[in-house]
Formats: sequence, structure tokens, C-alpha cells
Amino acid sequence: MTKTAPSQPTFRQSPHCDARPADTVVSVLVIHNISLPAGQFAPNPEQHAYVDDLFMGTLDTTAEPGFTDLAGLKVSAHCVIWRDGRVFQYVPFAKRAWHAGVSQFDGRERCNDFSIGIELEGTDNLPYTDAQYQSLIMLTKQIMQFYPAITPQRIIGHSDIAPGRKTDPGPAFDWARYQTAIKEFTL
Repeated sequence: MTKTAPSQPTFRQSPHCDARPADTVVSVLVIHNISLPAGQFAPNPEQHAYVDDLFMGTLDTTAEPGFTDLAGLKVSAHCVIWRDGRVFQYVPFAKRAWHAGVSQFDGRERCNDFSIGIELEGTDNLPYTDAQYQSLIMLTKQIMQFYPAITPQRIIGHSDIAPGRKTDPGPAFDWARYQTAIKEFTL
């Protein structure tokens, strides 16, 4: 299998972000998963409409029965990595994306203030794709180069900062594969 760098991300400016608190050091990378409707993935790269609409604040919450709970929700991530490995960036890394919700890491609350959130199109229990791992590894490398306070020990799942409330990226995420790959470029 040939490893290739992901193409340039597609940038979509989400309104669901704001400035980080002054003098904030970005020091955590949070891995999430998302699919809308739950467990359903876009059949082709041009059909990421529901997730895209959620992050852009334009989701029609009457389109699917399970969407009614999302009415009024203002959420975003810095990036989404689709099943085919393409990356959409919704929030510049220097800004605070609204991805973590009520959260705590290393004794500090409000993880959105000091973290970057990456969503993988997926679910807790279905394997992620090779293309997603390749893109995530390359994106992580770029982020760690620009934000040196993010070390392998400070790359965590949403479930780690919101235990009992969140379960993603779930047992299907191959932490060993990912951590082995990122350690290769931190040595």
C-alpha cells in the first residue's frame, strides 16, 4: 500500500467558533467520530451534506427523525476526515471550535479553550478506513509541528475528556496503529 499525503483540505468557515482566551497555549488534540444519520456514511464524496450542514449551522432538523434533538445545536470541529480520507476544515486552528462540550483534561475544564478537535466520519463500533488513518496521521504531524505542546500523551479521545457523556472515537479506533505512526515522527 502506497502512503500519500492528503490533498489540501477543503475549507468551510463554520460560524460555530470564536476566539480562544488570551495567551492560550493549544496543547491537546481530541479525536471524535460523527455520522448523520447515526451509522450512515455519505455514499460518495459530494454527499456529506448532513454533517456539513450541522457544522455550518444549516441542518434541516426535520430531514430525519433523529435530527430533532439537534435543533439549535451550535457545534463544530476544526476538521472532519471523511471515509475516503478527504479533509474538510471548518475552523482555523488558531480559533476555538465548539467540539468538546462539558469537558476536563489534566485538571483543566473547558477543553475547547486549549484543544483542536478532529472528527472522523464513523461510529464507535465500525472500523475506520485506511485512508482516514493516513490523513489523520499526516494532519496530526502538521498540527504537532505547529503546536509543539501537543505531544503523543496529549492526543486523546472525546471519551477521555467527557467520560460517561461521550464514547467516541470508540473501540473501533485503532489507537495502537495511530500512536505507533505518530511516534515515528516524534522521535
